[in-house]
Amino acid sequence: MEQKGHAKEWILFPENMGQNLSLDETSLSNGELYTILTNKAGKGGKGSLIAMVEGTLSASVIKVLERIPAKQRDQVKEVTLDIAQTMHKIVKSSFPNVHRVVDRFHVQKLAYDALQEMRIKHRWDAINEATNDTENARLNHKEYVPALLANGDTKKKLLARSRYLPFKSAEKWTPKQKERARFLFEFYPDIKKAYALAHGLRVIFTSTKEKGIAYTKLAKWFNEVTDSGFKSFNTISATIYSHYPEILNFFDNRSTNASAESFNAKLKAFRSTSRGVNDTAFFLFRVANIYA
Repeated sequence: MEQKGHAKEWILFPENMGQNLSLDETSLSNGELYTILTNKAGKGGKGSLIAMVEGTLSASVIKVLERIPAKQRDQVKEVTLDIAQTMHKIVKSSFPNVHRVVDRFHVQKLAYDALQEMRIKHRWDAINEATNDTENARLNHKEYVPALLANGDTKKKLLARSRYLPFKSAEKWTPKQKERARFLFEFYPDIKKAYALAHGLRVIFTSTKEKGIAYTKLAKWFNEVTDSGFKSFNTISATIYSHYPEILNFFDNRSTNASAESFNAKLKAFRSTSRGVNDTAFFLFRVANIYA
């Protein structure tokens, strides 16, 4: 294969270009990141891989993509990507006329991360409270017996075991999860409100069909975030606001980066069957034979 000599730095297959592309990053081994450009039409199979470039520096990726003839790059109509500024710089430079679409799952993850940040803070408070109570009982020559909720959880365990609750709609909770959520929201009303914000953002993406209506709903969501006073949500609200047009572009064709995530999953599975990546150049050579 003629590209094997520089495969560790980059591999490129202009013949796999199409009109709808995905740009993402993945880690091969030991935290080594690669930026990947794929063609959605390939559906994760042969013909999907357009380029893999070592690192995420926009200048390095742009330099490689410029090897693709401008005529081919001008035929691209849409590129889905995440919120990272480097990704947007790559697309703006390499495909200046395309429809840029920020992946909605990355946007939703920001909201869930903000919610988890609040839950973790409460958990540390509960851990410190339990530690102090244990020490006080020891000093008073008493046995520390933590207070149990009706479902058998302590506050510390309640917060730990509620980790996955925010990622599901309430109607999909199991009976035990519903009971745990009832205690969680009773003791921590701010988490209840944060869950409503995160779930509300998800509903906007799943149930709204028209871009104009989505614009209005997102504006209302921004107001609710501001009224909540939650610092973590204000941070992600500002991030979303700075990419407002690209996020709203999702409602044109409902395009996501799911194909790129699927491709990354296949790479990780391939890496696993190969028992890791010892020779990066040879690994990418094999990847190219399968997906390019």
